[in-house]
Amino acid sequence: MEGSSIAATTSHAVDAATLGEALRRTAAAHPDLVAVRTLDDGVALTWSQLRERVDALAGGLARLGVGPGDTVALMLSNRPEFHLADLAAVTLGAAPFSIYLTSTPQQIEYVVGDASARIAVVEQAFLARLLEARKRLPELEHVIVVDAAGADSVAQPPGGDSAAGLLTLSDVEGSNPSFDVDRALAAVAPDDVATLIYTSGTTGPPKGVELAHRNILGAVRAVQEIIQLEPGARVISWLPAAHIAERAAHHYIPVVYAATITTSPDPRAIMQTLPQVRPNWFFAVPRIWEKLKAGLEAMLASQPEEARARVEGALAAARQRIGLQQKGVAVPQELEQAVAAADAAIFSNLRTMLGLDQVVTVNVGAAPTPPDVIEFFHALGIELAELWGMSETCGAGTVNRPGQVRIGTVGPPSPGVEARLAQDGELLVRGACVMRGYRGRPDKTAETIDADGWLHTGDIAQIDADGYVKIVDRKKELIISAGGKNMSPANIEATLKGASPLIGQACVIGDARPYNTALIVLDTDFGPAWARQQGLGDEAELAALAVDERVRAAVQAGVDTANERLSRVEQIKRFTLVRGDWLPGGDELTPTMKLKRRPIGDKYAAEIEAMYAGH
Repeated sequence: MEGSSIAATTSHAVDAATLGEALRRTAAAHPDLVAVRTLDDGVALTWSQLRERVDALAGGLARLGVGPGDTVALMLSNRPEFHLADLAAVTLGAAPFSIYLTSTPQQIEYVVGDASARIAVVEQAFLARLLEARKRLPELEHVIVVDAAGADSVAQPPGGDSAAGLLTLSDVEGSNPSFDVDRALAAVAPDDVATLIYTSGTTGPPKGVELAHRNILGAVRAVQEIIQLEPGARVISWLPAAHIAERAAHHYIPVVYAATITTSPDPRAIMQTLPQVRPNWFFAVPRIWEKLKAGLEAMLASQPEEARARVEGALAAARQRIGLQQKGVAVPQELEQAVAAADAAIFSNLRTMLGLDQVVTVNVGAAPTPPDVIEFFHALGIELAELWGMSETCGAGTVNRPGQVRIGTVGPPSPGVEARLAQDGELLVRGACVMRGYRGRPDKTAETIDADGWLHTGDIAQIDADGYVKIVDRKKELIISAGGKNMSPANIEATLKGASPLIGQACVIGDARPYNTALIVLDTDFGPAWARQQGLGDEAELAALAVDERVRAAVQAGVDTANERLSRVEQIKRFTLVRGDWLPGGDELTPTMKLKRRPIGDKYAAEIEAMYAGH
């Protein structure tokens, strides 16, 4: 995995009509480049090897009856078999879709039933839940287990159910030697559904977003004008495959641009994975960047005073430079020289330590990012660029270009995307990347895409004179205070998290209330490190720290700092420190770490009411 150069792409797959065609073009143009690998190189498939295995698995799936218009359920962690199974399905004109790995049997039942899938591909760790759901899914005919050498090695599900009828990957792959892959590919049209992306279901049952081949490839083509990935560029597959960000960034884009995918099955280990891979492009949700920042700050806090002062001074100078650049003001030569010296002596070493020393572009999206976090990484010489997209737009939409980042915005529209505001400020977008519609929900599709093809995003936004978009908040999540003031909880939360590294998560309450309050969760990395520095003990846990008055005082200081950056009506008057952590896929967060506001309101109703008691 030695360095690969990055230059303007010459990929032959950019103009492919379908994903299956894109794979074949990439395999023909770059047969010996590694397509997908595991961290230990226990599996390392070149593009030609991946194509051969995709064809062999496609034949086996066809033998099981998979064809155009069918769906295939995937419940796989980040592993090479995901890329194999997904591409085999699209080769047949079927639509693979992924299930969140934290899903309950009831949630699995809903999405598999909604998709009418007859085939599921799963790994053993999730087999028991899938089989429980299968009891109420009569259409689900075949379950293929990827990590089993034979039928006898398939783990028996609890309760004594027999594993009879389950297939292994080796049972299916290569089982149809007479399969005509060229004929299958010729039957796939650009408007056929290439995948279903199920929405997170925070406001109701998940909806299946139908993305056609032309939608996905329309979104991916914009990459050559923005990121410019050279064949062999390194990316890490680590986000949930059920989320459009993972599908687009670490699956579709590599297929078209011949990037090398390293699979990292444990998302919690991404900070250890980065230095092992040294990606050329890295995308992460805001929480990861917040944790990287908190980790560096915790490390800095543990340094001797002289070293800490030197780094803090360098960061202050770099932040000053960024502030001037963002305002369009010339940077004094002395400041440029000071930052350059700090970069050579300090920041370059930090980038290497993080594993971000060879990046061309790094992006953040899926939720608001505190501007302070983006500014921090810019100071380190890592040009973190915010972008915006939706499942309904294949993850495309707007993006800050390298060298043209405006902190606090999500950038101008991507190439091929139009954007404008409705009268109420809702962001509308139009382009080839916009979905076909919601599966089986023509009513919801008509509500979302108007007669002129504009997708009503549900986000309130602002667009400046240069076309840069700033997201205010989700239309349905805006807080309207008892006094009638409209506010964005997401931006208030981002301000809170940016004001103190102790604050890991924040959920603002205030709709129809006399003032705003917040539920605050301590940062799992910085909190214990801060506690040790304050002499609170080496084994201090979040639950204990949350009731410590010294911790509360430190968090209060952060809230006070945030309040100075907020208007009076937006300010947090009271807060509650939640004991413990909020985990992805748990009661409070979606698998992609978005707040589940309604469940949070229900679960913490007593704590919330206590913050308004006596008013």
